[in-house]
Amino acid sequence: MSVMINWLAFLQVFIAALIGATAIVTFYAIGLRLLVRSGHAPVVTPAEFTDAITVISEKEAKRAAKRAAKAGRKSPLTDAQKRLALFGAYGCFALCALAVIAGIALIVIGH
Repeated sequence: MSVMINWLAFLQVFIAALIGATAIVTFYAIGLRLLVRSGHAPVVTPAEFTDAITVISEKEAKRAAKRAAKAGRKSPLTDAQKRLALFGAYGCFALCALAVIAGIALIVIGH
């Protein structure tokens, strides 16, 4: 019994995975950057972990939220530009979601 590897198909899957991963990471990064530029910096409260991860205190979290709010107020963009950046961020996040859904559909349904 001999196993034959279709190297062309392997290369196609590799390139598709590389392009898909790059697109998702790129759109997410651009979306996050536009979200910050629109004055909506995401501040995530720390979770409580049991081991090996240092958790910031509530005081540090409040300080970070205060700095994010201050940076949002100091933005040199006009309100229209901020609104456009916010819609662009939502659009980038939607493209990320569509890319993930398309990848899952390709796996489940096939091509």
